[in-house]
Amino acid sequence: MLTALAADRARIPEFDAKILVLERSLSELRVQRAQAQKRLDSFKYPILTLPNEITTEIFLHFLPAYPNCPRLAGRHSPALLTEISREWRAIALEIPALWGAIFLPSANIPFRKQASLLNLWLSRSKCCPLSIYINDFLSYSSFAPEALSCVAPHRARWENLVLYAPKLQLSELLAGPMPLLRRLDLLVEDSLDGPMTRKLEAPMLRTVLLNDIAARHIIFPWAQLTALALDKLFPRECTRILQHTVNLIHCELGLATDSSHQDVPAVTLLCLQTLTLTHVFEGKPVTGYLQTLILPALQSLRVPASFLGLDSIETLQSFVSKSGCTLQELCITRRIASGSNASYYTAFPSTKVTFDEWTPCLLDSWLKFS
Repeated sequence: MLTALAADRARIPEFDAKILVLERSLSELRVQRAQAQKRLDSFKYPILTLPNEITTEIFLHFLPAYPNCPRLAGRHSPALLTEISREWRAIALEIPALWGAIFLPSANIPFRKQASLLNLWLSRSKCCPLSIYINDFLSYSSFAPEALSCVAPHRARWENLVLYAPKLQLSELLAGPMPLLRRLDLLVEDSLDGPMTRKLEAPMLRTVLLNDIAARHIIFPWAQLTALALDKLFPRECTRILQHTVNLIHCELGLATDSSHQDVPAVTLLCLQTLTLTHVFEGKPVTGYLQTLILPALQSLRVPASFLGLDSIETLQSFVSKSGCTLQELCITRRIASGSNASYYTAFPSTKVTFDEWTPCLLDSWLKFS
């Protein structure tokens, strides 16, 4: 026992010596760490040395070009910029234009969370114009009324509004001045309680896309529009609207076959330059409608072959002659009849003639006006 104690006493100085060496090494490491941290603290990342004005421009170019709307989260969302650093978060929160374009709903985010995010974005956008896209998936959810109740009070800032809206009271949503509104897409899937009794208060409105229900129930300032798309309307309904669109430049019509066979009056559009006709339902082709239009400024025409009847070239020549237009582009879609395309080239030697077996739906082709 005494021998073991003596051995331990002899080892104590050895332990003390090793501890001293380790403490000195630890002290040196702490000094080196402090020096490294000091160098890191003094370093400024080049991106953080940019003036805030340049950083703001970079942030704005990071997003999809306005009025296209980024998602509430994920890639190309301004929310991502707030997660990089404190400096970037502070800058992003002070740029209202980052938060003025809103897409609903966003995948993988609970609707309750989206309601909170929607209010947050509307608050961060402050007084800047708004571009809002509410797609059909949201409009069928229980969150839709809450989303619209958040958006409605900001109608004075709406600049672009795309809305799929079944079972919603649009008369309440659109009741009030919309001084900045330039584009409005309304696709209503269920009948409204009744037509709106007053015209939209939107003096800047120029581009409109409507389906049949929206067009029948809402009074629009037709005369000020320059671009119009109508979907699922009968020819006589389209003409009734076109009689008031005296400044129209671009027009797309998705026509439904009218079984009542009512006569369609002629209409003259002096400013119209591009016209696309499509057939939205299977059934008897909507022949004869093109002949009711007089379009002296028309430059581009896209029309299904079935709209032109048996003698399509004669129909087109008669239309061009009556309108007195100089047609630059002609696209014949869904051409089923056999025969050489050369006859079209011969009949319209100064026109770029193309053929397309596929006719995009009106909503797809309308994207070019986005």
